[in-house]
Amino acid sequence: MIIDSHHHFWNYTNKDYGWIDDSMSRIRKDFLPLDLKETIQSAGVDGVISVQARQSLEETDWLLKLAGENDFVLGVTGWIPLVDKDIEDYLAKYISHNKFKAVRHVIHDEPDDDFILRKDFNRGVSKLLIHNLVYEILIFEKHLPQTINFVDRHPNQVFVLDHIAKPRIKDNILSPWKENMAELAKRDNVFCKLSGMVTEADFQRWTPGQLQPYVEILLELFGSERLMFGSDWPVCLVASEYGQWLDTVKGFIQQLSNDEQELILGGNAERVYSVSSQQ
Repeated sequence: MIIDSHHHFWNYTNKDYGWIDDSMSRIRKDFLPLDLKETIQSAGVDGVISVQARQSLEETDWLLKLAGENDFVLGVTGWIPLVDKDIEDYLAKYISHNKFKAVRHVIHDEPDDDFILRKDFNRGVSKLLIHNLVYEILIFEKHLPQTINFVDRHPNQVFVLDHIAKPRIKDNILSPWKENMAELAKRDNVFCKLSGMVTEADFQRWTPGQLQPYVEILLELFGSERLMFGSDWPVCLVASEYGQWLDTVKGFIQQLSNDEQELILGGNAERVYSVSSQQ
């Protein structure tokens, strides 16, 4: 079974998706379940995890509605106000939905580089473990030192790092990303998505060879047991077709055993998010 651990849906408006600049004009349109269903069927993908693209409860409600209407959407990573003093009330509302699997906050858009260390934010994150919810970490590589500190505050919480912490792939820079990732990977409650890499490179000129060193480092640090495939569709379309990225990931891991490949392509996502294509 292949599970895409990271994609988005949206009804496009410039107000909601102002980060989509002219270089990304291809994705200035709606991307909805029917579009993705056709795409994953062509690629041989069995199910997906839908991830929030807007920081609102409206977004979380909408994603859960779509998940309820579409069997191939196995789980949802939503947004809730983790800094709110009434965080328990929000959790009580959403944990009743069987496809509410994880929570994410767009840390890298916060003006404060130490946002992830805020007391109120950490209090909110501390409530997720009670409900067996995953927390997804979305940062730039410059936030890795703070993120290591953050993870250490929650030793029993399952974390999933999105987009390999967005290193400076376009400039072929490995350090200090490599060293900080090595430290983060020592925490065995942290998983990492092989996603978002092509959009950190040059959209038109990236090559698998350029990305290979990053993947080799991740395989060494996290092993096949803590990596998972993610497309970042439709964002990936500015640099790669869906099937092209899946084939690229398969190429990166082809030297592994079949069991190890299956973990990265679906098994780890199935376990971390407690989902199944048979659900």
